[in-house]
Amino acid sequence: QVQLVESGGGLVQAGGSLRLSCAASGSIFSINPMGWYRQAPGNQRELVAVITSGGSTNYVDSVKGRFTISRDNAKNTVYLQMNSLKPEDTAVYYCNADVISFSDYEGHKFLEVWGQGTLVTVSS
Repeated sequence: QVQLVESGGGLVQAGGSLRLSCAASGSIFSINPMGWYRQAPGNQRELVAVITSGGSTNYVDSVKGRFTISRDNAKNTVYLQMNSLKPEDTAVYYCNADVISFSDYEGHKFLEVWGQGTLVTVSS
């Protein structure tokens, strides 16, 4: 069993900053990649940013230059630093990871894991 636990959401004024964290726990052999998605009311879930274990990153165009994704491989944790926030960034943010788990009973197993989501609200 692998879990992703997010933290760091909240209410912030436009132009402000927030930092999201997502920690993975469980029977983890490897995680690659890790990423953040978001879903605003009435919209589909969209990929915001993704990072590989080697540090390669990719961002949706609307957040380039404002958001930075990073990860601590030793802690199985991914971060999303969000600066210059805009009201249109308001959404529930979800952590996502492709995980290879390992157990003596099942051996290696691929899992796509989602966090529970954390709400980010940006007021104008």
